[in-house]
Amino acid sequence: MGGGYPAALESLIGELKQLPGVGRRGAERMALALLARPAAELEALGALIGTLPRTVGRCPRCGGLSEADAVCGICGDPRRDDSLLCVVENMPQLFAVEASGHFRGRYLVLGGKISPLDSENGEGLNLRGLCDSVEAGNVREVILALSSDVEGRATAVFLAELLEKYPVRVSRPALGLPAGANLSFADAATIGAALRGRVGVQD
Repeated sequence: MGGGYPAALESLIGELKQLPGVGRRGAERMALALLARPAAELEALGALIGTLPRTVGRCPRCGGLSEADAVCGICGDPRRDDSLLCVVENMPQLFAVEASGHFRGRYLVLGGKISPLDSENGEGLNLRGLCDSVEAGNVREVILALSSDVEGRATAVFLAELLEKYPVRVSRPALGLPAGANLSFADAATIGAALRGRVGVQD
């Protein structure tokens, strides 16, 4: 073994390093902190993690997270405005927009964004869900609440072109979001101002 960690702990560190934003030192700290917890708590945590694939699924309407394959709470809320559809890249962005308190419409989780440098054409994104939502006939405005980095802007243009054949207004958040910003990390007041001042995608 030498001076390293036991094999089981080293394996755990290796797995934790695969999480976004976690480096070697962070993974070591988390692994050691877990090791210090009571065995019963670790077993409960392991069981919870193991059930995630069966207990957490995708909402069949918006593509967001839900209980198993059930409709999520937002899609199941009859008080939401069906005429407004906010397109976001991922769940953190959805939560950020929702936390602003300035949007009461529906959502569509795209599942990522395209990269013009890699010549991606939207494959793997929830484009079918977007088209299905618009084709249902209730949507009058689609808000592309995507990050303002290069990939986010390219995705917005791509989606605007995709939606040209539908009789809907396509807009994007405006004020307060600096160039290159990730919407997930913007504060609620900034997102609220950006949604209130939204403009056309090509403006």
